[in-house]
Amino acid sequence: MKSTMNGSELTLYVTGEIDHHNAARIRETADGLIQQRHPTVLRLNFAGVEFMDSSGIGLIMGRFRMMQLYGGKLRVTDIPQGLRRMMELSGLTGLDVLERSRESGDCTE
Repeated sequence: MKSTMNGSELTLYVTGEIDHHNAARIRETADGLIQQRHPTVLRLNFAGVEFMDSSGIGLIMGRFRMMQLYGGKLRVTDIPQGLRRMMELSGLTGLDVLERSRESGDCTE
């Protein structure tokens, strides 16, 4: 998984499939980077995600809680349309972490 740090913002580029096995690996990597770098914003870029089950929802919610503990924010970006619906139905919209794609014209500032 690729990561970039821009100022105090850490972006993780998640790719492939997010199932139980892969979610554990992503979680370990993300948590380690959060603890090392103490970002104020963690961006999970989902542009390269092809499939996600409920483990992905747990992954997002766990990073949300972790960033809250560090006094930071979580943003989930570049969400493929097929996954967006699942995320919305799971209640993630209530956490205000999902960003709209810039291509669709309805983006979160």
